[in-house]
Amino acid sequence: MKDPRDVIVRPVVSEKSYALSEKGVYVFMVPPGVGKVEVRRSVERLFNVKVEKVNTLNRPGKRKRNRKTATYGKRPDTKRAIVRLAAGSSIPLFESS
Repeated sequence: MKDPRDVIVRPVVSEKSYALSEKGVYVFMVPPGVGKVEVRRSVERLFNVKVEKVNTLNRPGKRKRNRKTATYGKRPDTKRAIVRLAAGSSIPLFESS
């Protein structure tokens, strides 16, 4: 099995992810080849919580125009994991001490 820190790249920081975290749902960036089972095991090992459900989604990168040279580039494709924790569990990601 991979190291859990290699599976969970970083948490997604957005208004929508903050709203979901109040409901016990957290969003993480993961590498493209990782499956739901690996995400579940990694979150459980890293944060000592019980995971109820994992959903994943692949997001294609946007095509962006370069004004100076009139060429196009592309942002990288990303994969996200939406993790729902069991009742009573939480991850202290953004809470201040």
